[in-house]
Amino acid sequence: MAATRHPRGAVERINALCTIGACLPIIGAIYEQFAGSELPCPLCLLQRMAFLGIGIGCALNLKFGVRSSHYAIVLLSAMAGAAVSIRQVLLHIEPGDPGYGGPVLGIHLYTWTTVLCAFTITGTALLMFFDGPRPSAPGPRRLDGLERAAVWLLVLLTIANVALAFAMCGFGACPDDPKGYWLFGGGVSGAITKP
Repeated sequence: MAATRHPRGAVERINALCTIGACLPIIGAIYEQFAGSELPCPLCLLQRMAFLGIGIGCALNLKFGVRSSHYAIVLLSAMAGAAVSIRQVLLHIEPGDPGYGGPVLGIHLYTWTTVLCAFTITGTALLMFFDGPRPSAPGPRRLDGLERAAVWLLVLLTIANVALAFAMCGFGACPDDPKGYWLFGGGVSGAITKP
């Protein structure tokens, strides 16, 4: 089906910005992975996947029109990300526990994930509440420059995230406390340690 042009509204712009916004924590996490030499744990990788899910839901709204099913992807991804990040917060809540990885602006990345997922859930609910009924889009929309850039950024980050996870974990389970990249001989795939 050929892509058609539909008028852009504030909701579409918000979805484009939210797609980019979902990419920013992943970019920050990849930056920390290389600049800070902090390899992600399995919970960290799941949190990245949650942000990718949030971005995918918003990108679907851009390409195929705003639908509650797309917002459901955003909400479910944000709830999954919040659940995983809260689990990680609870793992490191003991006094004297330094946490996993270094803090960013005084807060660990997994705590930031909890906050961002809470904002995402609230923001998505408000968008759904205030956005009235829409006519069904006749087919896929042609994306404008900002929307196309947002979708391509999401695609590139998805590919990068999969490649980095494979380099670190290989075909086995990711180690709880990774020490190197499996692909380059620095880590052991599937070496799960118990606390």
